[in-house]
Amino acid sequence: MHARYGLAMAAVLLSQSPGNANVKTRELEYRQGETVLQGFIAWDDAARGKRSGVLVVHEWWGHNEHARNQARRLAEAGYVGLALDMFGKGKVATHPQDAQAFVNEVTKDPAVLAARFNAALEQLKRDPHVDTTRIAAIGYCFGGAVVLDMARAGAPLAAVVTFHGALATKTPAQPGKVKARVLVLTGGADPFVPPEQVEAFKREMQAAGGRFEVISYPGAKHGFTNPDAAKYGMPQLAYDADADRQSWTAMLKLFNEVF
Repeated sequence: MHARYGLAMAAVLLSQSPGNANVKTRELEYRQGETVLQGFIAWDDAARGKRSGVLVVHEWWGHNEHARNQARRLAEAGYVGLALDMFGKGKVATHPQDAQAFVNEVTKDPAVLAARFNAALEQLKRDPHVDTTRIAAIGYCFGGAVVLDMARAGAPLAAVVTFHGALATKTPAQPGKVKARVLVLTGGADPFVPPEQVEAFKREMQAAGGRFEVISYPGAKHGFTNPDAAKYGMPQLAYDADADRQSWTAMLKLFNEVF
């Protein structure tokens, strides 16, 4: 019995591991206009052939370890992950005031926001492991709003996934404009994304004819995917291991459908 139990447990552990993933990473420096940006790209070196690429847009804290970890997780799942930079090299915050200042600077001109996203998209497409016809984007917090706005603007992406991202917009999607499948993963106890914002987003997408899904995790606060959420001294933020795991699984399910 014990031997059989041991084998069963081993099988479960193997099924949860990334298999033969041999994740390699590299840093890259790129530009948008005069602004120097930093990227972090991850891929499975054991895999053969080209595969889907996924851009990762960071939280309002900037291009930090949380964003890089998502690129690594994507590589383990069989994709090429590129954690991009919306603020500029070295602009990483740990204080809300600094983070808000970085966000204000980059969002004052929507054209700059789009240009920074597209600069990273070009970097991802140049990677020799990437199938340029299969690209998605995911975003966290501020990054969730960024990828959603790219979808609203008709970006040629297969899918866009937002994790605890803002859903309100001054430029709602126009009918027929949204090409990407959209998945919104939100915390049921997120004070920054209240239920009325979620409902307004659903109405917007229905009016635009977008293909979308919204999943809400009861009790989850803002920042539920970030293990460091509690370190920032904001009661609105909290890591939620269950919501983190379930939202990642929901994202992979969508990717399986679109790629």
